[in-house]
Amino acid sequence: MSTDTERAVRPTSSELPDPSDAQNVVYDPREERLRELSSHLETTTEYGSPSYVSGYRSRCADRTRNVVDHDFGDEDYAYIDEAFDAARGDGMVCVDRRVGEHPEHSYTCRFYVPREHARIALTLTKLLDPADDDEPDFVTVQIPDADETAIRVLPDEGVTAVVGTDYSGEAKKSFLRLFMYHVKKAGGLGLHAGSKRVTLNDDGEREVGQLFLGLSATGKSTLTAHGLGLEPPEDATMLQDDVCGLLPDGTVVGSEGRGLYVKTIGLDEDEQPETYAAVTHGSAVLENVDVGDDGAVEFDSDRYTTNGRAAILRDNLPSAGEGIDLDSVDQVFFITRNPAMPPVARLDPSRAAAAFMLGESIETSAGDPDRAGESVRVVGTNPFILGSEGEEGNRFRDLVAELDVECYVLNTGCIGDENPTDICVEDSVTVLREIARGNVDWRESGTGMTVPEDVPGFDIERFSISQNIKDADERLARLREDRRRYLEGFDDLDDEIVDAVY
Repeated sequence: MSTDTERAVRPTSSELPDPSDAQNVVYDPREERLRELSSHLETTTEYGSPSYVSGYRSRCADRTRNVVDHDFGDEDYAYIDEAFDAARGDGMVCVDRRVGEHPEHSYTCRFYVPREHARIALTLTKLLDPADDDEPDFVTVQIPDADETAIRVLPDEGVTAVVGTDYSGEAKKSFLRLFMYHVKKAGGLGLHAGSKRVTLNDDGEREVGQLFLGLSATGKSTLTAHGLGLEPPEDATMLQDDVCGLLPDGTVVGSEGRGLYVKTIGLDEDEQPETYAAVTHGSAVLENVDVGDDGAVEFDSDRYTTNGRAAILRDNLPSAGEGIDLDSVDQVFFITRNPAMPPVARLDPSRAAAAFMLGESIETSAGDPDRAGESVRVVGTNPFILGSEGEEGNRFRDLVAELDVECYVLNTGCIGDENPTDICVEDSVTVLREIARGNVDWRESGTGMTVPEDVPGFDIERFSISQNIKDADERLARLREDRRRYLEGFDDLDDEIVDAVY
């Protein structure tokens, strides 16, 4: 926790001139102008869309510090001062956008970047709607060509400095990080999650609100956008793909109103037709995707990285709803790739909070390309938490208990290490659809988990833990003990949650 005794006055957005009056700033230009400013960096794809290659290919989590969780000194503030000095200088682009559309959780975001890196602002304009208010709540200044790389955050002032990296994801997350922080200050909880509304007609028309928590590249976006095999008048509507806020009244507020920032590696037209159509639309902006001199796009290529991205418009996704807020949440799914976990298990509020704290998944190229594929634990599968992680777990338990939300852990990977049984998308979709309908019969497994006894259209026996893992009981016992030791390391986390480890 920061003592912050070295600086009496912290930088705020008021230190920067009004960009609409500053002659040295290109303020809120049209997208065509942003693309023109970035023409020296652009390769035009066969679809007519711009493609760019950045020097940095992922976020710099290890170089990110905030004043809530870290001791800030003169060096930390110097990075912010460096960014602000650049914003006051010549040759900047400034765009104002909006995060969120809920009346109490909509924030004006002001973003500065040098003109030669206007492509980053272009990507941001694809993701966030134009702002309604001229006065910013959050300000980010990104200076890619700085000598050192550092991201420094002042959450209460709404200030982020991104220096020494040209990765567009840093700009996007700078605003979503603060969105989640303000939701938590209002008594809710910011979540790295996708949200969807499922409309069913099996017992009169009813709606089921679902949330999916998972790290990038674990299936969160795929399952959030999936139609679940429903036929009209039933349907499944994607509301948000990345960051949401769960409020105490059960409302789930969205953040990105205009577009999605999707991974492109291995994008397949047959398996993801909606996403493929949006990524290959002329309105998309590609980043670190292999594009030949003739404009041909190779989605299977990792020439630059396995973390290739595209900013796409919601309007080009038939599964996307008109709004981004969910009236109420009924079911939460924690997505894991742990090969010792069943396809799905049901959790009570305390066990759900343990799953939230464990955040078990695999490392992805979006986080650390050098460790992609390794087992990893990230609280809430959310690398952008500000403040006590233990308190986040306590609040999650209290919210889902008060709101009577059903919670599940969902394995989207495989079961077993030797000759593993893969869990394909259609397997997960069947489970999700039947849970939404209330058609799943459950039983206690004797391992601390409540697992399905019967799921219509799903072969339970094929995914049996005991059949796929040698000495399964011993392995699960070791896993529970390892999980307990891990949870015991969190300050502020209630013992009830530690004791609920499954």
